[in-house]
Amino acid sequence: MSNPTLERIENEIKSHKVVLFVKGTPEAPLCGFSAATMELFQKMGVPFQVIDIIANPDIRAVLPEYSHWPTFPQVFIDGKLIGGCDIVHEMHESGELQKLLKI
Repeated sequence: MSNPTLERIENEIKSHKVVLFVKGTPEAPLCGFSAATMELFQKMGVPFQVIDIIANPDIRAVLPEYSHWPTFPQVFIDGKLIGGCDIVHEMHESGELQKLLKI
């Protein structure tokens, strides 16, 4: 049986190099961790796709099961879960994130 929510998640992850599943939008973040994560990618000048899990409760319910990661934001790069706010900031500080993004 197909799950349209799961298909949408997979399609978003496969269709964009960087996908952020966050609370809110870049213009109106609804959580400090989401805001900090979107701001980091904006400052780096990296294009990213935003999926607002507040506006998409079906994705909010299904994604933690799909990714095996319970919290938000969730950052995917090249189809792989990288982690949340703390992890991407640590990776940025170490230079690892820039290597992964090839910038």
